[in-house]
Amino acid sequence: MKKILIAGLVVVLSSFTFLSNKPVPEKAEAKAAFELINAMRHNPRAFSKALGVSLNNVKAMPALVWNDTLAKVAEAKAIDMCSRNYFGHVNPEGFGMNYYINKAGYKLNAYWLKQKSANYFESIQAGASNGEDAVGYLVVDENIPSLGHRKHLLGIGDWNASLTDIGIGFVKNPNPNSMYKSFMCVLIARHE
Repeated sequence: MKKILIAGLVVVLSSFTFLSNKPVPEKAEAKAAFELINAMRHNPRAFSKALGVSLNNVKAMPALVWNDTLAKVAEAKAIDMCSRNYFGHVNPEGFGMNYYINKAGYKLNAYWLKQKSANYFESIQAGASNGEDAVGYLVVDENIPSLGHRKHLLGIGDWNASLTDIGIGFVKNPNPNSMYKSFMCVLIARHE
């Protein structure tokens, strides 16, 4: 009887190990996502068939430059969403990414900081098996009529074309019972 109780306790405790496991940024996935975004920006048309959407009218854009500050902020956001089990551009305290980007030392225009919930620079995705798949989901932007993530990542429109720096955070969820198995945050911004 004692052995059965101990074995049962081990099984129960092992099912809760995710509670002590903190999500860790997967830098290789972030790097793969970064490289894919720049490849798509270089030749969008080449990805139309693989993604199942037409990118034939999307013009090529310059490569984005990796920025360590943006990457740290993006990693922190992905970890926060995973740890606190939410998915949104604004955190539970009501702060958007403009606040956190500026706070980290990537200085933004004061106008962009007037609303604490402002987000001019973030695309997020949850549930992909890896960073490249997450980029694909963002570019397809299924059920997003504005195609805002596609425009952000590929530099479509004057505002998005003006953004030059990028940082990405990708984490896998250590909680096997979560709705999302991963979280990715892509920050594409510029100083002002």
